[in-house]
Amino acid sequence: MSPKKNNLALFVKQMPKNIFSGFVVSLIALPLGLGLAMASEAPPISGVITAIIGGIIVSFLGGSNVTISGPGNGLVGVLLAAILTLGLNDAYAAIICSGILLIILGFLRLGILADFFPSSAIQGMLAAIGLIILGKQFHIMLGNKISRPSNIDYLLEIPNTIIQAFSYENSGFTYAAIAGVLSLAIMIFYPKIRNKYLQLIPAPMWIVILSIAFSYYYELVLKLPNPIDAKYMLSGIPEAAQIITEIPSISFGKIGLPVFWSSVISLTLIASIESLLSIKAVDKLDPERRRSNVNKDIKALGLATIGSGFLGGLNVVTVIARSSVNVNNGGTNRSANFFHAFFLVLFIVLFSTQLTRIPLPALMAILVFTGYKLASPDMVKKIFYIGKEQVIIFLITLITTLNVGLISGISIGVFTTFIIHVMVNKSFSFFFRNWLKPNVLMFKEEHEANNYYVSVKHFCSFLNYYKLKQKLDSIPENEEVIVDFSFCEFVDHTVMENLHNYQELFAKNGGSFEIVGLDMHETDSKHPFALRRILPVPTFFENNLTKRQTLIGEIAENLDLNYNAKKNKDILFLNEFLFFKTRQANHIYNEVSGSDHSFNLFDIEFSEGEFIAKEVVRTTMLEIKLNQDAPSFTLDKEGFLERVYAFAGYDDIQIKNQTEFSKNFYLMGEDKEAITHFFTDNLVNFFESNPYYHIDSNGKSILIFQKERLASIKELKGLLDFGKRLQSTINE
Repeated sequence: MSPKKNNLALFVKQMPKNIFSGFVVSLIALPLGLGLAMASEAPPISGVITAIIGGIIVSFLGGSNVTISGPGNGLVGVLLAAILTLGLNDAYAAIICSGILLIILGFLRLGILADFFPSSAIQGMLAAIGLIILGKQFHIMLGNKISRPSNIDYLLEIPNTIIQAFSYENSGFTYAAIAGVLSLAIMIFYPKIRNKYLQLIPAPMWIVILSIAFSYYYELVLKLPNPIDAKYMLSGIPEAAQIITEIPSISFGKIGLPVFWSSVISLTLIASIESLLSIKAVDKLDPERRRSNVNKDIKALGLATIGSGFLGGLNVVTVIARSSVNVNNGGTNRSANFFHAFFLVLFIVLFSTQLTRIPLPALMAILVFTGYKLASPDMVKKIFYIGKEQVIIFLITLITTLNVGLISGISIGVFTTFIIHVMVNKSFSFFFRNWLKPNVLMFKEEHEANNYYVSVKHFCSFLNYYKLKQKLDSIPENEEVIVDFSFCEFVDHTVMENLHNYQELFAKNGGSFEIVGLDMHETDSKHPFALRRILPVPTFFENNLTKRQTLIGEIAENLDLNYNAKKNKDILFLNEFLFFKTRQANHIYNEVSGSDHSFNLFDIEFSEGEFIAKEVVRTTMLEIKLNQDAPSFTLDKEGFLERVYAFAGYDDIQIKNQTEFSKNFYLMGEDKEAITHFFTDNLVNFFESNPYYHIDSNGKSILIFQKERLASIKELKGLLDFGKRLQSTINE
């Protein structure tokens, strides 16, 4: 019984963090839910209903830990098609049936199906979805709601809409277009503001707040009507009491038609792919390094989708953007999903009438930005670097999805990938002969090394990757694993990408995941995810030093230090710092270190969030080694946000007889006694008499940085000087 008590005590202790995180997530979920529903031609409130039902049911029955559920970006196109072809009430029936299919997939443990889709084909499908969202909502963002026969036509019409926005003389139209453009600017530039106070309120919620404030300004201050024409305003938001009484009547009248089941299969396919991709991505962000029960989560999402459909909502999926926000704001378990739903209910009960003051172009700007993120040119560039054949797969999937449909797009993408693999290996029989053969052997080496050894033979691609995945999933992540491809003639991009994810997972959990046997394999590019086969293809690239790198090199030379400008992916040491528990370090570069390796100054690229919510940050950090053991702690400047964190359950450790220090600094760590003993008067005086830096101790070394951007040469010198003096003070 004691473990249950401990779990319950931990749950109660962490509840303030999850309430706080759920509240922040709800600030994104409200405007996004409204926008996604409208983009699907569903009533705006249906998107909020989806998030509420999903948050409640999945939080109790789901198999993931820190994910958030609600309406998904990827379903906009297929929901729109279902509603237009079936009608709204029959579309609800299709949503319910897709929920039933999801439950069946979960019971059949078919979450594995996601592994049969090539990565580049999935990226092409998602990019097509992004272009569909962008193409259709861009016109509404500029106040020009149009109807076109195909997705391509919507994209081609964008220049005409831009011209019309600058030439139309109706002031109501002009103000609507301005609201859309300003909202898009907020979505683009707000994430670049690295201010922890402003980022408490997400960009979509700022758009809602500013839109409502603008409306009240004209009404109460200027005593004038809203200059934005009423036809450009959000409508159809019922009051809370009406939502309960106006549950839609579901029609199953078209259940015998092929078009009905085509919609059901499309909804099920996209909902499962989007959810599985999101779950896999969010597991990488979980600071407690837990692995989700995918099939259990699929069943919960299916049940939530059934409930959502009956109540007038849409398909419930796991959403990456809101899940990333949840992790970054301290969410630790499924209760954050529940509290995000609770706050949405509170918003609708208290503020449903205020939502009608939001201009449609402002909401559509959120979706235009979301669509752009899904189809970002950077994605194409990344795929090109992986390999030219991946660009072909990506583009064929994208074009087919745009012109024909989602199911056809992903099917053609899978077929194209297989044909390219056959062409690369110049043999169809190679795959046909070996596809059904057992190709993965795993055993534990019972000797001093105590490794799990996994040998892969023949070929390893999206067609048979599930065999390797089953073996790897059975290994605890704190163990040591060697995956040997010596007897494998071909390894595709999808497998290489997934193996990289395993390496990160094992590294974060204290294990080791090493890949061997690829020395004889060649690739078309230097990208680590490029496909590998035994064909010699020479490649070569060189980079020149920038001016900043040249100056850093001169500083290192003047101080008799070592300098290395090249990218270094040997960054496992960062996983021991609290700062990187929820952030993914990509690589470090521009390293300046002493000959005794007692410190290392470097630029670093890391990311927050995953997928379309991913934000890449580059900054400058310094690691200093300690001559003595120290407690693990973080030290930062005390501020409003830190007081909020304290309310949410993060304790600020007070140093005895150092009232001013405790007032000005926020100190956090597990071993309070060791930390208070470590912070001597001498160390406290040092921090009080020097500029503020973020300090993160892992017990053996200290990580120091000041701003989440690259340091100037002056700031770099200051950071280096600060670190050396801090090192000297601690080691005294």
